[in-house]
Amino acid sequence: MPSSPVPGVDRRLFLASLLGAAAGVAGLSGCANGSAAAETKGASSAPLARKVPAGTSLKIASYQNVQQIQFRLAKLDLPFKVSNWLNIGAGPDVINAFRARSLDLANNAGIPPIQAHYQGFDAKIVAINLTRKPNYLFATKPGSDIRTVADFKGKKLAFSQGQAQGVVLLRALKKAGLAYDDARLVPLTSNQFLTALQSGQVDIAPLANSQAPAYLQQYESKGARVITTDVVDLLNLLWAPVTVLNDPAKAAAVAAYIPAWAKGQVWTYEHPDAWNEQFYVKTQNLTLEQAQGITELANKPLFPPSWAEAIKWEQETADLLAEGGFVKKFDVSSLFDHRFEDIAAKAVPAEYRR
Repeated sequence: MPSSPVPGVDRRLFLASLLGAAAGVAGLSGCANGSAAAETKGASSAPLARKVPAGTSLKIASYQNVQQIQFRLAKLDLPFKVSNWLNIGAGPDVINAFRARSLDLANNAGIPPIQAHYQGFDAKIVAINLTRKPNYLFATKPGSDIRTVADFKGKKLAFSQGQAQGVVLLRALKKAGLAYDDARLVPLTSNQFLTALQSGQVDIAPLANSQAPAYLQQYESKGARVITTDVVDLLNLLWAPVTVLNDPAKAAAVAAYIPAWAKGQVWTYEHPDAWNEQFYVKTQNLTLEQAQGITELANKPLFPPSWAEAIKWEQETADLLAEGGFVKKFDVSSLFDHRFEDIAAKAVPAEYRR
């Protein structure tokens, strides 16, 4: 494994915290030449079937039941059975579920596929939605005097190597002219960030826009605040293990799922009032005012017919991680299955194709 140029960060601690117990039980290596590489075959280049064979099913990730709610509200049907909707979203959890063969398809940001490659697990990106506006901001612990990213110097920062929040933090530090060793990166996963802030384990944590209202409601009066930046995490994507994509029936089902996925996001964007009420208020226990604040920041869905920009961004992200010694440098073009490239774009009106 590469040595760490980031003082205060133990690479073994990073991998232990990110891979989780399931990977530990499997005895998996954190490096790309580990035994996990033998789990997968070469990626198929066979043409996709035009029709999903009868009896085909997929196990699909749907964090906080977002997909089921979207499909129900938008009246979208699938031509195959979803045998299980898994309520998982964090990249490390998704990778573990892929390894356990309990998950066939997931929705993540750009960094989990990079992390999976580094761990020796073969999976491919099959759909892209570009996010042009920031989805994350930085929250301070209660009683903090931090007001800008420049103030992160010397502070303890919550950092998840295998999730979007991690790369947003690295890009923000770089943009502010701070080196990795100007701050202490504390290895956590995103579901630990709020607790770490509340307890003072970290000074700063990246939070999703949707998490900020509830955090501020509880801790703003105690001196917590949020710091916004223009740093974006460009990729919102669907990806699947190569073993799934090499199965012609499952690959056809993935191809059939992508249009519904794209149309569901368009419907949500075009019906913010319904989404606020049905999702944020009814299932997330936010007030209508908080929900409206979140949807006002929502990205317009953009499904590019070409993945050129996405591949460039993914390469920049992988290189940024390699600079910090978190992964080995590699060509990210191997992460994309171009058989699926234009499916999402063809499913939506022209204004959502970019």
